[in-house]
Amino acid sequence: MDIRIAKLEDVEQLIKMRWDFTVEYDESKKEESYDDFREECQTFLNNALNNHQWFIWVVEENEKIVSHIYVELIQKVPRPGKETHPFAYMTNVYTVPEYRNKGIGSRLLSSVNEWVKENNFEFVIVWPSDDSVNYYKKNGYIHCIEPMEYLPL
Repeated sequence: MDIRIAKLEDVEQLIKMRWDFTVEYDESKKEESYDDFREECQTFLNNALNNHQWFIWVVEENEKIVSHIYVELIQKVPRPGKETHPFAYMTNVYTVPEYRNKGIGSRLLSSVNEWVKENNFEFVIVWPSDDSVNYYKKNGYIHCIEPMEYLPL
């Protein structure tokens, strides 16, 4: 198994995985247009893979992506007297069903955590589902105070 940053050649697999991930947890989404979704997701992924704001980590086995983690870097406003480092927003953490419970996701998350340390990011935030809280806890993540949000109407 190879753990690496995604490449443009991976876009079609990543699109399909995002679709599968969504449908797995909300079957009503099967009724949506895959072609419309594909077009929007392809634009997002092409942009994401060509800039230095998003990093998509993948696990590949026999040319098939079996797990991924998306990380967006959030730049902070500089502050006098303190060196400023970005923080990371982690999302879209997914392993295809037949590869789950084999330690693949934990190995991938460990690689991402090491990359975060090597690059001096200030912290990583993730909003886990109820089912994934233990996955993050066993990989060194802790609960923090809930953020506030504004939902414009």
